[in-house]
Amino acid sequence: MRSEVTVTFEGAAPIRMDLDRMQPMPHDAARAWFDRQFTELGCEPLRPTGKVLAADKVVVVAEAAGVAKFAEARWAQEFARATSAALGKAVVHVDVPSLSISY
Repeated sequence: MRSEVTVTFEGAAPIRMDLDRMQPMPHDAARAWFDRQFTELGCEPLRPTGKVLAADKVVVVAEAAGVAKFAEARWAQEFARATSAALGKAVVHVDVPSLSISY
């Protein structure tokens, strides 16, 4: 089964991260990774209620990281592993300009 995470930014080629040869990240570790990144990157909740869903964290962290952070191979791999584990999906597309995720 194919396993990959793709992130698209406006004006840039899609960033594809293949997870087929990577060790899966445990769900709890993925949530903790996103919590750390959310804080370190100074992210803000998308919803006015302040509630932050897992999918919201994925999108907001990708947006805050920008194309430059995804150029760091190790960080990009961790993002991909954490995204797949946090969302429980093998194939994920993060569309940063529209702040959406598709499977």
